[in-house]
Amino acid sequence: MKSASKSACFLIAFLFVAAFAQAATVTGSVKGPDGSPFRGAFVQAQNMGTRVLVSVLTDKGGRYRIDNLPAGKYQVQVKAVGFRGDPRADVSLAAEQNASYDFALQQGIVRWSDLSQYQGEVLFPEAKGKDLLVGKCFACHGFQSRMASARRDEEGWRDRVHYMAESMHFFLGGVGAPFDDQNAADVATYINSLFGEESVLPKSPAEMPKYKELVRSFNDDAMKIVYVEYELPGPSRMPWSAFPDKNGNYWMPYYGNANKIGRLDPKTGEVQEYPVPNQGTAAIHSAVPAPDGSVWLTEQGSNKIGRWDPVTRAITEYQDAYIPGKEGTLAGGSKHTLRIDAQGRIWATGGPLTVFDPKTQKFTQIKEVPSAYGLVLDKDGNCWFAEFVPNGKIGRVDAKTLQVTKWQPPTPDARPRRIQIDSDGTIWFNEFQAGKIGHFDPKTEAFQEYALPGPEATPYALEIATNHTLWYSSEHLDVIGNLDPKSGHVTEYPFPQAENTMREFYLDAQGRMWFGSPANNKVGYFYLAGSMQRAGD
Repeated sequence: MKSASKSACFLIAFLFVAAFAQAATVTGSVKGPDGSPFRGAFVQAQNMGTRVLVSVLTDKGGRYRIDNLPAGKYQVQVKAVGFRGDPRADVSLAAEQNASYDFALQQGIVRWSDLSQYQGEVLFPEAKGKDLLVGKCFACHGFQSRMASARRDEEGWRDRVHYMAESMHFFLGGVGAPFDDQNAADVATYINSLFGEESVLPKSPAEMPKYKELVRSFNDDAMKIVYVEYELPGPSRMPWSAFPDKNGNYWMPYYGNANKIGRLDPKTGEVQEYPVPNQGTAAIHSAVPAPDGSVWLTEQGSNKIGRWDPVTRAITEYQDAYIPGKEGTLAGGSKHTLRIDAQGRIWATGGPLTVFDPKTQKFTQIKEVPSAYGLVLDKDGNCWFAEFVPNGKIGRVDAKTLQVTKWQPPTPDARPRRIQIDSDGTIWFNEFQAGKIGHFDPKTEAFQEYALPGPEATPYALEIATNHTLWYSSEHLDVIGNLDPKSGHVTEYPFPQAENTMREFYLDAQGRMWFGSPANNKVGYFYLAGSMQRAGD
């Protein structure tokens, strides 16, 4: 039996190395307008058949290297904020080919769609409607892809705000004061002042004195990151995450009113989609494969969970009860992040935390946890959760008794969001409001917090690498970060698209970190280049 296992491992390793050996490589250099090497530019190769996009960064010598490209036709281009360069179209790459392309950048313009959410918040003028835009609309997406990239008159912006108010009524009216007609009018007027036909903003944010203070730099280690991104079949899918099944496919929940889940074949880039029966905005927040081949999902907009059947390929929904008088709102009930325990029970955060038994088709509401965001199951099946509310706590639900225990992080109003368990049983969680990553030891009940760099670090997605470092995404700064707990050092990495809006990370068996980028309508993974070093190695 051991011999057979060794043979199988050898075969997998052989095929893995053989696949790389048959792949093409593109190298070259990038120079700035003055002819000197340009550091930190993204060089991107997009397969014109599969639409898969690979992005790497130039080092301090202006050099880049894109490995492991399947044979095919590509477009190779360079991307740097404030600069432009001519792309190389119709690039044909054969297996094992080594191609070289150099680029010379020209001075360009910094666009409003290039900014991070934080930069926009600082540069946008103070006026009525701004707080609503930032506090309500930016909870799901920023301004870059849906506002700064478009031009509409005031009536056009009113129409868009009305559409969002209707589509996201459960969210906009579900927590705090309802989003009424006057709120909608104020937001539309404010957006029109920014991106309407008579904008109060200069053509480029670089024309504003504060802009230079807001530009952030990255160290040489940050130039090692590689991104691989997949396009989705249509617009506005808003993929929240990407989770693997036993066949190597990745399942994506589509948030908003797309009302579908998608299955990606990473080898071909092909995506198959499956609709939910729900009428109205489902706002699918999680899609997680089960061992039996089914996929369970949560609908934040309708307070339902669903099950995709691998045989019929149809989705069956299960409705949880709302608080009477608050039907159709988050305050009345919602389903959020989902995980499946060893008994096949479905745990879901939201309001409140619930566990669903597929055998009885009944929900059990954990009343002691009226609102929760992230969750993770430990080796004993206990459910750990994070409360993303004012002065929220982290906690544990006993798998057998459903008894709840909570602990308060040291920083007041830290707003814990995502939560993970390390191999030693200790707990990691991010503090969105505080801009920190927290660590908790259940044995000693001791906390330790690590401050993250930047004015609004806002850590969102969170995952533990195999070397026990922590990867996180910054919602407002539009960067990805890696924390080494041993040294406390954080390395920040740029992302090739503005407005990354990443919600969850998933570390696969090859050490690649998978993500969804809802605002950019993409899913993908990243890793660190060099000597087969991938994210988490």
